[in-house]
Formats: sequence, structure tokens, C-alpha cells
Amino acid sequence: MHRDTRQRRAIRRVFTETARPLSPDDVLELAQRSVPSLGLATVYRNIRRLHDDGWLAEVELPGGGMRYELAARPHHHHFLCRACDQAFDVHNCPESVEELAPDGFTVEGHELILFGLCAACS
Repeated sequence: MHRDTRQRRAIRRVFTETARPLSPDDVLELAQRSVPSLGLATVYRNIRRLHDDGWLAEVELPGGGMRYELAARPHHHHFLCRACDQAFDVHNCPESVEELAPDGFTVEGHELILFGLCAACS
């Protein structure tokens, strides 16, 4: 059992209030608004514990470090902005993605990552 500290509550709140995958640096910046003394080591330690507890899921995007989001989220994909390096959720899923596999192959899952410029960077 882990203590429910002010720092952990701030980190959890960042994930519940932000609808996109976050890097540890993103979490630090957002959580410091309510806990200015929060440090990066504390963010990493709490992310690891929240992931180990099954509360957070890892989001691995090419060209960037690991990001995290709530594990209970339904299936979705991601958009990665090449200018600001922020990741965003994409909620639509192509219905025929399994048809892209070669004949005779069985698709067991998929991940779609879109790249480009977000609305703020366009």
C-alpha cells in the first residue's frame, strides 16, 4: 500500500484532467501548478508505481520517450505533432485495418500513429 501524498494526488489529477498521453516532463510541468516543490524524481517514482498498480498504461511513440495515460481508456490511437512533440488521442479506428495484412496472416491487434502538425502548430 502506498501513501496518498499531496504529490501523488497532484500527479493523478493531471492524468484524469488531461485527455492525452503525457511524458514525465509534461506531468512535472502540469503538477507543479498545484505542488510547486514537486521534483522530476518524484514524478518518475509515482508514474512507475501507478503503472505497476495498473492505473497507468505506457504509450510508446516513435522518436520520443515513453508517455503514459490512464489504463482504463478504451481502444484508441494517437497523433504525434512533429513541431511541439505533444501526443493527442485519435478516437476513430479504421474498420478495415485487418484487411491490410497479407493473405493468410492473422491480425491480433494494431496501433495506428498519425504524424503531422497539431492545430496550435499548423
